[in-house]
Amino acid sequence: MLQYAFKEWAVICRALELGKQSILLRKGGIAEDFRLEHQRFWFFSTYVHQQQDGIRPDAASWLEAAMRDRPPAGKVRLSHWAEATGIRQLRDLAPALRLAPLHFWSDETVRKRFEYRVPGLNVFAVRVHRAETPVEIDDTAEYQGCRSWVTLDQALPTAGSTPVLDDAAFRDVTQRLEVVLNPTATA
Repeated sequence: MLQYAFKEWAVICRALELGKQSILLRKGGIAEDFRLEHQRFWFFSTYVHQQQDGIRPDAASWLEAAMRDRPPAGKVRLSHWAEATGIRQLRDLAPALRLAPLHFWSDETVRKRFEYRVPGLNVFAVRVHRAETPVEIDDTAEYQGCRSWVTLDQALPTAGSTPVLDDAAFRDVTQRLEVVLNPTATA
């Protein structure tokens, strides 16, 4: 059972659901400094700030699909959850830009997020799981606003979920992340 949700652009949620992305980049919302408050959480797809120019061109079809599959007004669909495996704070822009093969934000989005307020960006790997049965809940006023975390009105079951990536594929992602962040480290 999970009662926490992480707000993310619907197009990035689509990439996570498809196993095309297994890391998250986060600066924090207007009213927050980001912290990894929960190790396990639902993905709460958002549609407000995502833009075509905020993502790489190869993710454009996922943006179209995410908009087409958007739940009815006043509803939120929770179909995938994740387990975070660690967080790193990036204080230099160069490593943040080297992460490009592992996510679908545009380089310009990475630069803007990195430079917002105090330079820096957080990155963490997530093991994504597909819920056995997606759930639609009411999109309440408490869920609104520019923030990363939402406490759901009730905990939702995760039993019967399946990982989007198998163990070997996820291990490959975490190893690639480590190589990008520590290019001079030896295996």
